[in-house]
Amino acid sequence: MIKVLVVDDEEPFRRLLNKELTRKGFSVDVAADGKTALGLAKQTAYDVVLLDIMMPVMDGISVMKKLRTDPAAPAIIVLTGKATVETAVEAMKHGAYDYLTKPYKLDELVIIINRAYEYGRLSIKSRLLEQELVRKESPFRFISSSRQMKDIHALIRKIAPTDSSVFIQGESGTGKELVANTIWHYSARSTLPFIALNCATFSENLIESEAFGHEKGAFTNAYESKHGIVEVADRGTLFLDEIAEMPVGLQATLLRFLDTGEFRRVGGNKILKVDVRVIAATNKDLRDLIREGRFREDLYYRLNVINITIPPLRERTEDITDLAGYFLDKYSRKLSKTIMGFAPQVLATLSGYPWPGNVRELENVIERAVILCDSDRIEADDLSMPVAKSVADQGSGSSLEDMERDHILRVLREFNGNQSKASQVLGIDRKTLYLKLRKYGLSDYVKK
Repeated sequence: MIKVLVVDDEEPFRRLLNKELTRKGFSVDVAADGKTALGLAKQTAYDVVLLDIMMPVMDGISVMKKLRTDPAAPAIIVLTGKATVETAVEAMKHGAYDYLTKPYKLDELVIIINRAYEYGRLSIKSRLLEQELVRKESPFRFISSSRQMKDIHALIRKIAPTDSSVFIQGESGTGKELVANTIWHYSARSTLPFIALNCATFSENLIESEAFGHEKGAFTNAYESKHGIVEVADRGTLFLDEIAEMPVGLQATLLRFLDTGEFRRVGGNKILKVDVRVIAATNKDLRDLIREGRFREDLYYRLNVINITIPPLRERTEDITDLAGYFLDKYSRKLSKTIMGFAPQVLATLSGYPWPGNVRELENVIERAVILCDSDRIEADDLSMPVAKSVADQGSGSSLEDMERDHILRVLREFNGNQSKASQVLGIDRKTLYLKLRKYGLSDYVKK
């Protein structure tokens, strides 16, 4: 239900609007002056404010200035019986959505309130996104000590200024979103939204609504219209993570959107258009899914204009020390600890471990080590036991796959076969763990 605040010093007018708008299905509060209105606005999140200009104590323009300091300010419709060009210009300059003079037609007012509500929802999201972008402008590090990551960083700097689609591949936990974020950071769209959608998070029925929005009544529980993330990302960058999980039926819609920038909300007929750069990522081989009929070949080629494949951490061991140092600094500051570095044997342990969960698992290990550390450097005892044992117990002739298999087995045993807890410790998702269990023949062990 849309929440409306009526601000007017004429009591009969307030009473009339309260009655008529309530009858039309709105939730209505009233205020006789600007100060009362501001007090109510602090207590209740209104969607639309109907505001008189000429009022005692505090005029409408002053109220507007105060309201607009809130990033989640409601949409404002100015209603007045003393309209002049000057007051109209002044009201619009301070962010009024529309300007109506008394007397007005109720049906016209209802239409404008609904439009203002939709406008307000989108503009609130935009303002909040802009604030989020300011926070994201803090310096970030792209660790590239290895030749592979240096090459990727150089490629990012070349392609970032373009609007071409980018397709990122890599195992779970390798840093695909970081690469996407770095592309956005170096692009001409860096002052505009970077919006991520994990396609594996939503059910097949919900993902289309999440991506493209829906109209009121489009399906059960669609009590109001909703903007999709493609609208929120307009003029910015849209990151589609786990693109392999997108339902086949929706892939055709996505392909049309990529080609034209046009889409319809679920349940809507109006064609909308936005300008976004699309970056997609997956930890699966889409060519296998194409052969299985689970992914459209034309969509694959449309996404795969520029391809970036991130190697697993075990293939770029030169990055481990710098990444560990980065995470040590991050969590030392977060946990208000003064930890200066690592004991030599710790770095040797970290560098000799195959990291099945890649960078995400390394971050988890360092975070736990910082929590457990009681001195000014990380010692071997501060590492979680599964990690320390899995490396220390390996013979020098063991292959990386043997080490990975044994480590996964140890973690599973530690948690009595609980895959959810094991995947968290390993820094990988449940699907990746399941595939590794099948690869190493451990699925029977888990079932026991």
